[in-house]
Amino acid sequence: MQTFKAYRTFEQDKVVSSRFVDMSLDELDAGDVVIRTKYSTINYKDALSYGGAGKIMRKFPTVAGIDMAGTVESSKDPRWKRGDKVIVTGYDLGVSHDGGFSALARVPGDWVVPLPPGLSMAEAMSIGTAGFTAALSIVEMERNGLTPGNGPVVVTGATGGVGCMAVQSLAARGYEVTALTGKPAETDFLRAIGATTVLDRRELQMGTKPLEKASWSGAVDAVGGETLAWLTRTMQYRGCIASSGLAGGHELHTTVMPFILRGVKLLGIDSALCPMPLRAEAWHRLANDLKPPHLAMTTTEIGFDRLPNAFDTLLAGRARGRFLVRLP
Repeated sequence: MQTFKAYRTFEQDKVVSSRFVDMSLDELDAGDVVIRTKYSTINYKDALSYGGAGKIMRKFPTVAGIDMAGTVESSKDPRWKRGDKVIVTGYDLGVSHDGGFSALARVPGDWVVPLPPGLSMAEAMSIGTAGFTAALSIVEMERNGLTPGNGPVVVTGATGGVGCMAVQSLAARGYEVTALTGKPAETDFLRAIGATTVLDRRELQMGTKPLEKASWSGAVDAVGGETLAWLTRTMQYRGCIASSGLAGGHELHTTVMPFILRGVKLLGIDSALCPMPLRAEAWHRLANDLKPPHLAMTTTEIGFDRLPNAFDTLLAGRARGRFLVRLP
């Protein structure tokens, strides 16, 4: 029986641990489409799951990895045939269904997205869920009236996965981008990937009034907490905030003033259960007008065996941009 390498997470006596294992196809969760994985990537969610810190996984054991790109090996779904280049992100992948940190994966056909022309598999996973989330944020803000002519757009957590992808995609669309970061040493890096202005979060005067100076036409926020509250107070009239993360906290302490006096729009961004038409639109745009132009600068490629080291780097806050994982 053919076996392949996978990185699987286990729970024993309420202790969660992960390790490399040899698996057979029969051991994978059920699905219509078998994919030979060429690349995956690492998200903060993956880093939290490998030691159980974030209580991410809902089933044990499960192969980790919420992203993957590869080639269809076999399919019972007539929409997909052997040799098709495809992407799978979100849904229950790497959470309650065996995920992308595996040389072979088996998934429902409804989860599969064709690799759009203009993107290689390596580029797709350099973008990954983080870049997909950034693209969804821009798509939703533009649906709510955002245009490059409206004024500056601020990106919080700008050196993180969503942040550095959002800076690039917004700049590629012609927006004036302000990057907010707690890593001022990365100022030159953020300017190189498209930021016009870089703000040091530690020196930021957030103010205490229900409404502060109206500064931003749009905001891509993966931080949450007091940063998101500050954004609500500093948006321009009818400005849009795309909220997709909680690295800075899950509570939001603000007032209704920004919403009823300035018409501020707070848009929730979910990448996991995103409907397929919107999912396909976002990936199409990531291959075209929202394609991040500096992927080589924002991506570190690693071998499969380096996963644990990369998780530790991400959890320690030392990561910049994205990790691209090359499967064996």
